[in-house]
Amino acid sequence: MKAAPEAQKRLLDLAGLDSQLDRLAHRRRTLPELAEIDERSKQYARLATQVIEAETEAGDLAREQTKAEHDVEAVRTRADRDQKRLDSGAVTSPRDLASLQSEIASLHKRQGDLEEVVLEIMERREAADTKVTDLVAQRDEVRAALAAAEDRRDAALQEIEKEAGEVRGRRTAVAAELPADLLGLYDKLKDQYVVGAAMLHGGRCQGCKVALSIAEMNRIKAAPHDEVLRCDECRRILVRTAESGL
Repeated sequence: MKAAPEAQKRLLDLAGLDSQLDRLAHRRRTLPELAEIDERSKQYARLATQVIEAETEAGDLAREQTKAEHDVEAVRTRADRDQKRLDSGAVTSPRDLASLQSEIASLHKRQGDLEEVVLEIMERREAADTKVTDLVAQRDEVRAALAAAEDRRDAALQEIEKEAGEVRGRRTAVAAELPADLLGLYDKLKDQYVVGAAMLHGGRCQGCKVALSIAEMNRIKAAPHDEVLRCDECRRILVRTAESGL
């Protein structure tokens, strides 16, 4: 393939712009905010699940407390009713009086036992409510940190895209100056090797960093200036400049 030396040198400008685009793409993929967002998202999901579990436990305890309080009230009501019968003098039989007194005593004991149950449930419910409050605070804190990380990510991506757009614009302008066949070869090699063209500098290919042999340097010296050369080692287009050492 033939191409004017100046066109070949412009490939180095194109390669430089492509390298900038590659660096920007790498920066886009490796933003520290991405790892933070991933970790914060996992934390948020874990805490959200824990909040639901804690709220469910607290709700179950609230219902259990309500039922226990109703049981206490039912026993208290029955004991009050029996006490009124006893105090009224309506029961005169010694046997019935003894039975009624025994039942009242049993109800008072039952009431005391149930009140102990209510207190125990109340303590468990208080602990469960505290746990819910703590977990909700942690979840909300992580959610705020996640939102902040997402904002930083979006700002960084916007900055990267702005810079990449400018570089793509310059690349389009440089590519428009190149012959179609030379540009086609460069793009094909770029797809294979990331960088499609490299400078020959001081007898060394800057693409693969391999020093050329004396025989290869002599061959390049003898080649016409408009001949498009390729590095024998990495197969990139080898661009000759004043710094090539020829």
